[in-house]
Amino acid sequence: MSYVLRSLVVAVSLLLLAGCSTSATDATDATDAPDEQGIRVALQFPPRAAYAFDADDGALLTKLGVAEPLVGLDPQGNPVPGLATSWAREGDGRTWRFALRDGVVFHDGARLDSAAVVTALNWVLSRPSPPRSIADLGMRVAADGPGAVRVSTDAPDPVLPLRLSSGTTSVLSPAAYAAGAQPSPQDTGTGPLRMTEIRGTQGATLRRHDAYWGPPAASSQVTVDYVTEPQTRELALRSGDVGFTEGLPETSRASLQGDPDVRFSEYPSARTVLLQLNGSAAPFDDVRVRRAVTAALDRNVLADQVLGGSAAPAADLFGPAVPYGATTAPPAADVPAARALLAEAGYGPQNALRVRLWTFPNRPELPVLASAIAAQLQPAGIAVDITLGDYAAQEPELLAGRFDMFINSRSYLSDFPDPAGVLDSDYTCDGSYNIDRYCSSAFDASVAGLGAVEDPVQRAEVFRAAAATLTADAVNVPLVHPQNTAAERGVTGFTPDPLDLRPVLPTLAPAPVE
Repeated sequence: MSYVLRSLVVAVSLLLLAGCSTSATDATDATDAPDEQGIRVALQFPPRAAYAFDADDGALLTKLGVAEPLVGLDPQGNPVPGLATSWAREGDGRTWRFALRDGVVFHDGARLDSAAVVTALNWVLSRPSPPRSIADLGMRVAADGPGAVRVSTDAPDPVLPLRLSSGTTSVLSPAAYAAGAQPSPQDTGTGPLRMTEIRGTQGATLRRHDAYWGPPAASSQVTVDYVTEPQTRELALRSGDVGFTEGLPETSRASLQGDPDVRFSEYPSARTVLLQLNGSAAPFDDVRVRRAVTAALDRNVLADQVLGGSAAPAADLFGPAVPYGATTAPPAADVPAARALLAEAGYGPQNALRVRLWTFPNRPELPVLASAIAAQLQPAGIAVDITLGDYAAQEPELLAGRFDMFINSRSYLSDFPDPAGVLDSDYTCDGSYNIDRYCSSAFDASVAGLGAVEDPVQRAEVFRAAAATLTADAVNVPLVHPQNTAAERGVTGFTPDPLDLRPVLPTLAPAPVE
């Protein structure tokens, strides 16, 4: 995109933000106290499917502070009481009993009880593609009196409480499910913030839930704008249109750190940027071509130079943020080896290899990496055509196998803080998010065996071995482990969450006026 066109897009986006801030629904009286006016934030990812729990939007509702699951998480990812205050494993290990918290009031005034939990969990379990955290478990939910539920699975599941910390298992008011259609989170959650208005993929309005069972939201109102363009998010922060944003451009890091009006946060993430390869179609159904791409890329250069040190080079799927991740640097590029592998696969001057590379701009590092990858692959004899697009439009094509290469940013603790769910959904033959189209019966068996492994050390060994298998089979190329970024201007209260699984907005508040 040219500089002039980009500037025009940014200007129009800022006007739209300004227009939203003066809409009739959001307007506040000029004489209101600062806290009564609330705060405005710009988030990088809109809901995928109108806040549908079976489309990962439950995690977004948790981040917003609108909906809550039975189990919460502490900063280290350990299970803590949420809508349930305690839990215990019973009998043969296939059933857990969860005692519910007293005094929880939904945003519509209804009271939490076991019937509400059964309704909510059974609804999401009945979806054609249930959330990854609870899929393929044979999960069943039953009331045990008004104040507890029993959750059973076909096989013993040692991490079931962690699974029920996923935002995709959050509980809405029974009224949300009464019509039989997709439940709406508007005025039906239990969180410290109540969603009073939904503006599609443009944004939402949240207000403090005065009857919340825990600490109240720090701001009386939070107006949420979903802004997918990183530069627009940055300019909205600098202009004062929003007081908090995330996912800022790498090129702006130094200036934001030096701005006295901005509190800039940079923190590690349990996330890997992957170059995903379509193993179900030529040319990447040939492992030699996949290994050639791996050999041609210098991941150390991508992290240290292209991204200016704002990410760590990735040697495998898991990084140094977890004890089972690789801590050594990946090898440097070996272009002669890449050329030799391509020649073995039948590619060379007489049969040049040209591939399509897709990615999306919501995470600002991805387009930058796309250009650098194309440049690194060229000396090996691979020409690359880059397309930037909207992820929501790309995902159906990716899952159908109609692509060549895709740069994706993936949390390996997606949904809940144990990578078993991601290994299952992303890399087993029938996985619901198997973009690489990888299929190995031996790998499937190792992941399935995790259901019987309770000891954390033993689970870590399985995770470590799984990552080694994916590397050996050149399923994809783990590129970097990025740093997360966020910034506040006129707002306080942000707490970094490397796991990206806990509520963010409830602690944000207008900064005191000096």
